[in-house]
Amino acid sequence: MASITESYINHAQSYPEKIAIQTNNKKISYQTWHEMVYKTANWLDSLNLDHRTIGILLPNGIPFLQLFAGAATAGWTSVLFDLKWTETELKQRLALAQPSILITTGELFSKVQSLPVKIVIWEEVLSAVNNTSSSRAIEIDGKTPFYMGFTSGTTGNPKAFIRAHDSWVASFDCSRYDFQLHENDHVIVPGALIHSHFLYGAISTLFIGGTVYLLEKFSSSMSLALMESQPITAVYVVPTMVAAFLKEERRIEKHIKFLSSGAKWEENSKQRIRQMFPSLSMYEFYGASELSFVTVLNDNDRKPGSVGKPCHNVQIQIRRSNMEAAKPNEPGKIFVKSNMLFIGYLQTEGNSGHQRIRPIQDENGWITVDDMGYLDEDGYLYISGREKNMILYGAINIFPEEIEKVIGLHPSVEEVAVIGIQDSYWGQIAVAAVKGSATIMDLKKLCKQHLSSYKIPRKWFFIEEMPHTTSGKIARPEVKELIESVVTNH
Repeated sequence: MASITESYINHAQSYPEKIAIQTNNKKISYQTWHEMVYKTANWLDSLNLDHRTIGILLPNGIPFLQLFAGAATAGWTSVLFDLKWTETELKQRLALAQPSILITTGELFSKVQSLPVKIVIWEEVLSAVNNTSSSRAIEIDGKTPFYMGFTSGTTGNPKAFIRAHDSWVASFDCSRYDFQLHENDHVIVPGALIHSHFLYGAISTLFIGGTVYLLEKFSSSMSLALMESQPITAVYVVPTMVAAFLKEERRIEKHIKFLSSGAKWEENSKQRIRQMFPSLSMYEFYGASELSFVTVLNDNDRKPGSVGKPCHNVQIQIRRSNMEAAKPNEPGKIFVKSNMLFIGYLQTEGNSGHQRIRPIQDENGWITVDDMGYLDEDGYLYISGREKNMILYGAINIFPEEIEKVIGLHPSVEEVAVIGIQDSYWGQIAVAAVKGSATIMDLKKLCKQHLSSYKIPRKWFFIEEMPHTTSGKIARPEVKELIESVVTNH
């Protein structure tokens, strides 16, 4: 297949003056974007570094995308570092990724100057980048790695995963086929590019030939103002962003698509946002860093409890513990097969420090990230939960996601997380952390209507703010730590 940036030259020739990227104070045409990316790739080549891995620690903006796209064009692998990470977290991930250079801004230099890596300040090399040639004849093979991200393992420690160009180019077909996105779309990317959902939203739009509207940081009012003032057709969101939109006093009549991922989008939120956007199309997709797209659920699907049907060119199997295929509606572990899968995890070999990529596909190309669920008779996928989140209550397995789905039905619940804490008799018990104004009595009553008695949380805690990861997901380890500290102190 192709590289994730190879279409830029065609866009520059077909519509050179069309806007590729628009920010609060800048517009970049496709002709200019093509030249910027090629110059960046050629500048990276001029460094003559054998280890072609680049660390990026930048705020949202055009330089972030320019470096990422330029590195991909040059055959480098980009590693993205979060501005919110502590020095310890940065060092931990640097040790995993081992980039040759880390590019940051002069403003952020003091945060990273003591890190064990060669640091390059973007403002100081920008003139060298701009003075580099914009001609390039080297083509990148689709199997070349271009992106290293981090995902938490079962221990909570980060694991580095690697993607090749082929996997995202195949995903771009899903954007066209499943989400009906094309070169005429104007797409808002309101979240941090460190999160692959938003990075993918920007890079896929540029590959297809649409226009990206980039925010420096998420603002519900600014996002809505763009939707009203610009010809916006699509917005990449996570459910927490939708909750922020709902707090604004707006009504937007134009037809817009919301593309949501990162966490389950609750039905109550979907119903309320529909009143704010009467012509809204909603696409919710299930996937993982290792898998890319797996399923998609849209407005036409009348199975709201599911996460939809398989995406374009995706196969799904549910397997029992003995690895035999499960029957319809029979729960088991979810296995996925597609041409969008990652290469594998980066693994450091013993004391040698040598790194290799460890794939996790079986001999037939199937892969699992240990999510549990089932397929119904119509081929819709239902997620029971993550195996690592499972609560062992006596000898019974409880999936917190199932309980959260029910509690989230209450209109006065903004967010909920259910976790398991140790219990001397049961082993573990389910405990609910709730953000909202519902009463415990109301929530217990709701649970009794939808859940078996053993699944109803034994303890309830109400919190003012739910901790989140950068990607907008609820930070379960932090919630657990918060609850356990309260339980211990009482």
